[in-house]
Amino acid sequence: MGFVEHHGLWSDEQKDAARKIEADVREKGLRQVRVSWADQHGIARGKTLTVDGFMSALRNGKDFQSAVLIMDTTNNIIVPLFAPGGGFGIPEMTGYPDVILVPDPRTFRVLPWANRTGWVLCDMYFANGKPVPFSTREIFRGLLEDLRKTCYDYTAGLEVEFYITKLEDPMLTPEDSGWPPAPPKVSTIAHGFQYLTESRNAEIEPILQLLTDNLEAVGLPLRTIEDEWGPGQTEFTFAPMAGLDAADSMILFRTATKQICRQNGYHATFMSRPALANFFSSGWHLHESLYKVGGDENAFMVGEDGEGPLSELGRHFAGGVLEHAAGASVFTTPTVNGYKRFQPNSFAPSRISWAFENRGAYLRVIGGPGDATTHLENRAGEPTANPYLYMASQIISGMDGIQKKTEPPPLSEEPYSEDMPALPGSLMEAVAALKADGLFRERLGDAFVDYMLMVKDSEIRRFLSHVTDWEHREYFEVF
Repeated sequence: MGFVEHHGLWSDEQKDAARKIEADVREKGLRQVRVSWADQHGIARGKTLTVDGFMSALRNGKDFQSAVLIMDTTNNIIVPLFAPGGGFGIPEMTGYPDVILVPDPRTFRVLPWANRTGWVLCDMYFANGKPVPFSTREIFRGLLEDLRKTCYDYTAGLEVEFYITKLEDPMLTPEDSGWPPAPPKVSTIAHGFQYLTESRNAEIEPILQLLTDNLEAVGLPLRTIEDEWGPGQTEFTFAPMAGLDAADSMILFRTATKQICRQNGYHATFMSRPALANFFSSGWHLHESLYKVGGDENAFMVGEDGEGPLSELGRHFAGGVLEHAAGASVFTTPTVNGYKRFQPNSFAPSRISWAFENRGAYLRVIGGPGDATTHLENRAGEPTANPYLYMASQIISGMDGIQKKTEPPPLSEEPYSEDMPALPGSLMEAVAALKADGLFRERLGDAFVDYMLMVKDSEIRRFLSHVTDWEHREYFEVF
């Protein structure tokens, strides 16, 4: 009996999918499979297995180094490495032994841009079969299961902005391979500042078509490819998906896009505000709604004769999201850089407001009475966000609003000028807001929240210790 069966880690649906995969891998002549895991930052990490190795992993999982759990975005260690309990008081993490990656067979794909290569997302377990408490996919799945017990399912649509640039110099000399390494030197692939023009999109059609063909081939429900403000800035939107599928798709979309672009002489970045001339900020707008379990009834929709753009339940969900927006910022906007985007009159929110069809608000309400597509759009997210945590923050906040019948403030008409609470203006302020909001500790647990605060505090310390170009220009000569 293998590890997966012994610990009862798969549903019947997953068992059926695994049997199909075993046949498909042989039939399609694959030579290897990448087992991938989304880390605390939403970065895909993993191992490449031979076909025989993958077949074994379907039964026994695959060993994986647990030290990745204690790294910030550039692999700096955030805790004393060999402290008891791994620095977190968790006995299974003492000494950072191997953990086990267990494939989720439902996520298996064949990657058309990689030679005879499969790909599958994994969940992380300790050797005793217990889920690793810092594995964000497992946390999100648990929240979805809790939500389903209230007779609702979460649905999300992805609207993601990012940049495609021409790779001029990957900066691969030993001197450039620092910690972090030097960023690549790039050039633009088109002039910007012609929003949604067909000619701009046509200029970069070769790489867009390459991305489209490959993303559709792995089953991502791509809907639109749009020219954005900046030079080479693009927006991809996807059809609504069930919560876990949407989060999984975001992981695959980002890693696929970066791989495909790099293989073809481009560099794609999901960094919110690159330090390049004439580059605008990029955001990730999360479209979300609740549906009744077992049906297609949109719980946010109000009847044709109803009042207001949302049902009572939808209104209370929005009330909860707004009430906890500051505390959720570490999850919606997790990097130092992401807060550079929150500027007045920028199509990104700066205040915690909601509005009907207004792109300056934190929450934009789309739809109305009798409209089955009625939903909320959270406009605060940055494209680097861990999708499991971004969506988890929405469910936690929204369900708290439903349970407490939280009424949101009046709909905003001027979201940049009205007297509404400001969003955190920096990652430091966001960390303080998370510490002050007890709801996330209640739902995610002290251990996980303390863990995320340690990860972010490490990033902040490194940022504050860096002497910026602004400081050098400001003080070096005059003093």
